[in-house]
Amino acid sequence: MKKLATLTLSMFLVSGTAFADTPKDADAQPAKGAQPAKSKAAKKAESSNAAIAAQLEELRQTMQSQQEQLQMLKEELAKRDRQIDEAREAAAAANARAAEASTKATEAVNTTAEVKSTAVSLNSTVSDLKASNEALKTTVATEQAAAQKAEETGPTTIKYKGISISPGGFLAAETVFRSRATSGDINTPFTGIPYPNNALSKVTENNFSARQTRATLLAETNIGAAKVTGYYEGDFFGAGTTSNNRQSNSYVFRQRQLWANVTWENGFSVAGGQMWSLVTESKKGIVNRQEALPLQIDLQYVVGWAWQRAYSFRVVKDFGKYAVAASIEGPQTTIGGRNFPANFFVNAPGAGGGLFNAFDATGYTVNRAPDFLVKATYDPGWGHYEVVGILSNFRNRVYPCGVPAAVTPLPAACGGSATSVAGAFNDSRVGGGAGATARFPLFAKKLDLAAHVQGGDGIGRFSSAQLADVTARPNGTLAPIHSYAWLGTLEGHPNPKLDLYAYFGGEYAARTAYTFTSAGTPVAVGYGSPLFNNSGCATETFPGGTVTNPSPTNNTATCTGDIHHIVEGTLGFWHKFYNGPRGRVQWGIQYSYLTKYGWSGNNNSGNAAAGPSVRPHAVDNMVFTSFRYYLP
Repeated sequence: MKKLATLTLSMFLVSGTAFADTPKDADAQPAKGAQPAKSKAAKKAESSNAAIAAQLEELRQTMQSQQEQLQMLKEELAKRDRQIDEAREAAAAANARAAEASTKATEAVNTTAEVKSTAVSLNSTVSDLKASNEALKTTVATEQAAAQKAEETGPTTIKYKGISISPGGFLAAETVFRSRATSGDINTPFTGIPYPNNALSKVTENNFSARQTRATLLAETNIGAAKVTGYYEGDFFGAGTTSNNRQSNSYVFRQRQLWANVTWENGFSVAGGQMWSLVTESKKGIVNRQEALPLQIDLQYVVGWAWQRAYSFRVVKDFGKYAVAASIEGPQTTIGGRNFPANFFVNAPGAGGGLFNAFDATGYTVNRAPDFLVKATYDPGWGHYEVVGILSNFRNRVYPCGVPAAVTPLPAACGGSATSVAGAFNDSRVGGGAGATARFPLFAKKLDLAAHVQGGDGIGRFSSAQLADVTARPNGTLAPIHSYAWLGTLEGHPNPKLDLYAYFGGEYAARTAYTFTSAGTPVAVGYGSPLFNNSGCATETFPGGTVTNPSPTNNTATCTGDIHHIVEGTLGFWHKFYNGPRGRVQWGIQYSYLTKYGWSGNNNSGNAAAGPSVRPHAVDNMVFTSFRYYLP
């Protein structure tokens, strides 16, 4: 539109200019050579030209006016263009401001989100700081408590050149009451429970003892990939030649355990020293210091329980749930029975120069070989099961010339002398047996039920009652005694402060009897012979010895009393009224009922037809108390 108006104005201006360029007084050019005088027609033409000129002037003025208007329109259009441009610029500026405002709004939204995120993070940081502060307070309090505890109690172990040394043990004050005296301390001599003929069966006894007080020392270190452990344990149940119950009660310290152990990561371990035998039940696997000992106070433990503490060198392989072990253990033959010919020896008195006990009347076995034991255990996750095998070798020195002539005529080499050493020889016999144990945890381990059985030939020494291993034949050679042992146990733990226990066990030794004829009369030899005289087992006899040193048991001539079996039932508890970082203080009471039966014999030694069979029987009731403080 603007361009069309401009084009129209330009055409008017061009036309106007064309008319304006003609002069007002310009005359028409006459033709050449003709100059006629002015005529009327000429005057009329002049008048017509004037009118035309006037019209042209008017037209010019009109055109000029239109040019002025057109100029005004141009100026108006330019002004309008400027306004449009200004409006466009304003709109652009407004758009720019709107975009800027939108950007700022977006930034504000983003900033708000960041502020919110920062606020959440700050709150989280504050919470973390609070938690850290509480943890720091707890840590500081724990460290302060630990420092105070360390200051009060000291270290649990003592570090010495890379070795951790842990002392331990307990102090004990204990008593025992027996309805029939055994003249023994709190360790009961089970085979020594007196028959009625023994004067001790007519009196009770009360003994008071601190001798079970125990000291232990554990040393542990690592050498390469191996863990090395050393352990020492002792108490005061040693008796020296001057030990007594008068004023000083001077009993001596003795070794219970003294061994070293090396364990590798592959499950192999070796141990050597004095330790619990492999026949002793383990709590899990086969590991030293993990023996399942009875809870009772009696240091001889309970009839039927298999155990021994002796020299041992053992090798163990642990497979996880399974473990196997083999050991050699120090032997000591125990012999029972009577009427043996004096033509052999098994034991020899201890030599003081060899640092054996020269005052031990039983002497020391002159051993041919150690005992060999193997053991396997299984721990499937519930219960503990084990089997054990024992192999023992017995040897004595036999002198054939010392055999009574009634048994066999003296060999010609004896020269008629019963003390000749002609034909002397060493006689060896092999004994052995096996045992099995199973333990079952019940009611979330609040009750443990266990059963143990063991049987064999010549293994009586491996059970608590200590029935004899061997006896002798009329010719002086040894005969292993067949024996059994069994034990059932219940151990309850209703709460951490209380332990209850009940044990019922027994041991049996088979008849191992022989006879020879002397002057037409059968003579019994060996163990438990029905020809042995038991006629006096039920009648008290006058004690022998002296008034200051009586011998109330000096009546074996009429009461042989070889033991058929011993049975014991035991009930007891331990109450731990303190068990914490400063150790453990506990007290307990135990009641035991013991019965002992002998093999039946007649009432007149050496005469098979002399009266009815007599079977001796003895019982004892025992009550133990104990108060102990265990070191932490």
